[in-house]
Amino acid sequence: MEKILKFGGTSCGSIQSIEQVVSIIEKNVKSQSQFSVVFSAMSGVTNQLLEAGSLASKGKKNALELVEQIENRHFEVIKHFIPIKGQSQVIANIRNLVNELKDVLKGITLLKEISPKSSDLLVSFGERLSTTLIFYILREKNLDVEFVDAREIIKTNDEFGKSEVDFTLSNPLIQSYFTNLGNKIGLVTGFIGSNTKGETTTLGRGGSDYTASIIGAALGVKEVEIWTDVDGIMTADPRKVSTAFTIPSISYAEAMELTHFGAKVIYPPSLQPAFQKEIPIRVLNTFNADFKGTIVTKKPASSKYIITGISSIDQLALVNLQGSGMVGVAGVSAKLFSVLSKEKVSVILISQASSEHSICFAIEPQMADKVKSILTSAFEKEIQDGDIEGIEVQRDLSVIAIVGEGMKKHTGVSGKLFSVLGKNGINIVATAQGSSELNISVVIAQKDLSKALNVIHETFFFSQLRSLHLYLVGAGLIGKTLLKQLAGQEKFLANYRGLKVKLVGIANSRKQLIDEAGIPINEAIELLNEKGNPNQIDTFIEKIKELNLPNAVFADCTADKEIYHHYLGLFKSNISVVTPNKVANSGPYKQYAELHQTALQKGVKFLYETNVGAGLPVINTLQGLIASGDRFEKIEGVLSGTLSFIFNQFVPGKSFMEVVKQAKEKGYTEPDPREDLSGMDVARKILILSREIGLKLEFSDITIEKIIPANCENANSVDSFFEELDKSNAYFENLVNEAHQNGKKLRYIAALENNKITIGLRQVDSSHPFYQMDGADNVIAFTTKRYHDRPLVIKGPGAGAEVTASGVFADIVSLGNLA
Repeated sequence: MEKILKFGGTSCGSIQSIEQVVSIIEKNVKSQSQFSVVFSAMSGVTNQLLEAGSLASKGKKNALELVEQIENRHFEVIKHFIPIKGQSQVIANIRNLVNELKDVLKGITLLKEISPKSSDLLVSFGERLSTTLIFYILREKNLDVEFVDAREIIKTNDEFGKSEVDFTLSNPLIQSYFTNLGNKIGLVTGFIGSNTKGETTTLGRGGSDYTASIIGAALGVKEVEIWTDVDGIMTADPRKVSTAFTIPSISYAEAMELTHFGAKVIYPPSLQPAFQKEIPIRVLNTFNADFKGTIVTKKPASSKYIITGISSIDQLALVNLQGSGMVGVAGVSAKLFSVLSKEKVSVILISQASSEHSICFAIEPQMADKVKSILTSAFEKEIQDGDIEGIEVQRDLSVIAIVGEGMKKHTGVSGKLFSVLGKNGINIVATAQGSSELNISVVIAQKDLSKALNVIHETFFFSQLRSLHLYLVGAGLIGKTLLKQLAGQEKFLANYRGLKVKLVGIANSRKQLIDEAGIPINEAIELLNEKGNPNQIDTFIEKIKELNLPNAVFADCTADKEIYHHYLGLFKSNISVVTPNKVANSGPYKQYAELHQTALQKGVKFLYETNVGAGLPVINTLQGLIASGDRFEKIEGVLSGTLSFIFNQFVPGKSFMEVVKQAKEKGYTEPDPREDLSGMDVARKILILSREIGLKLEFSDITIEKIIPANCENANSVDSFFEELDKSNAYFENLVNEAHQNGKKLRYIAALENNKITIGLRQVDSSHPFYQMDGADNVIAFTTKRYHDRPLVIKGPGAGAEVTASGVFADIVSLGNLA
């Protein structure tokens, strides 16, 4: 015998899947390989049988309705594969099994209970029916097959529900049976066996895999093939991690670790017989039969990855014993685990502090109350004496295990794991690592499981391509420009920066759209308008928090004065914020400090380079100087692109009113130019810079000298404002003529010196860095201890959607570099 094939429930679950099974078997026949096949019950049938048994034990007549459903499902397959003239015999054999099944249910109904023994007999019909059915289908294809009832060759103890195999009895029976089988293809019922009395037993969850491995080991086959509905053992659960991929080869030890911690492709005990005989197990996909799948072997091929896979258990409880009386006291652990063993409690993970002050262990959540009760009783004296503080249970937890023999050869794996979890605000409740360095396990809150799996998977398998999940609020001019820039640079970022920016949420003042799978950036505005829901910023933010995606960034591209109230909650949910909106940083200092402190504590970023100078590197330069130990003596700046344009254009012979009107027509000013001329926007910018260098100034500490007379400021409308501005032309002519006569130019300058901020119209001569300016340029001069004699000057366009969006873009990319 060269190999054993095993087909799972989904492979036997429909006409289409059985066609695939038949094709795979025929292909093996053509290759002239000698093999036999193990079958599971049709998908869902085992659960239906258990439900029927439960209903029968309660005297419910609808138990037979489930049997009828099972019967009809098998009949449908017969009608598809077996010609009419041959159907009667097959139907008769299936019906005989169904009648036997009904008799079992009648017995359960009469007894009004279902014992483990009855349950094993009941569920055995699933495999017996499916294997009988496929036997006739293959015989119709003229294949030389024989039905093999595993109860005749696999002998177990009397532990119904999860019997232990007696290999001393089973192996000779298997070897004798298959020797006598000759060249026929044996079709074996999976999952079931029998005790020495001939009573039906089952091998536990996933027992059909075990059946295949038992037979394969007994016969010394070259390979056992497990055919499932996935492409092999994956690097992670593909339902939780979309980028998971098939592991080409894996060691027995690695596979055991992964399956222990939740990987359900194969069943842990099924590896044991093959492990002992060093027989490779290949995991294949019935629905993608040409794919090579995963081979589980003693010596797998070398891998370029440090770890082999990531596995998890969704729900568990953590039980903790702690107390000063445990330190240095022998026998506490022995007593603890002796009690658990006696009560047949399976422990998933154990962690103990080196001080011996505490021991914690993970168990299935449904066992938590029972375990707490029995341990409280077992350690009653120690608790009364105060040696143990009590038995604590933490619920709603999950465990993640990273597995791989490659970890032995690399330092810093634990550090890398803990670091990426910490960066994403995922707290580690407990951790465990074996001395073999094959597995590192962490216990975390269940709500963080999906997020943790994805960031770990990306870190260890796709470190060359980091992902950012972007939420964009504000789809106006800046927001649209940002999207255009992101779309245009998508390939460049992936190929040269190893960064993928995934837009998962977008909102404007009217609508919102969130899609965890991603929103195509170049179609985002159109999709928002077509599919978006009415926008309420509170619900949008809550959805963002609920999704709890890794490496998440919230880009506020609005001028909204209220959205910043949500920043704090976003930081606490480990979401970074990028914004050109100045409201958060220019409000009360207490608010500014709380936002920055919270972002720092949570390990997220609050980036706002575009608060001052749009796309100019003003804040980054300032922060860099401070970080390198420089100290600021003075900051001066022309911080308004609008006012820069106005005073660049305002020369002798020109009307100030005409210049302002020209600025408005070009879109440089707000709808009401008085907002720009008030100096308030400039004040917010210089206030932000003052706080960045460590000053705790408030807006009220700023001295703003007004540009326009009171009659202009108090005009009833914009039109009236321009009329008043025209009437005040002489006032502005005097200002510009005086500057010109002095060989100087007018500039609207914000200055920070000696912890004081002043803003006003100033005359500057040709030696001043602000003398030569063009268009709507911003210019900032930093005078520091290092740049004392000649200030550091930053100059360039300080307004406009393109440069502002590019500044936001740069902040987003910088987050990707930190992810």
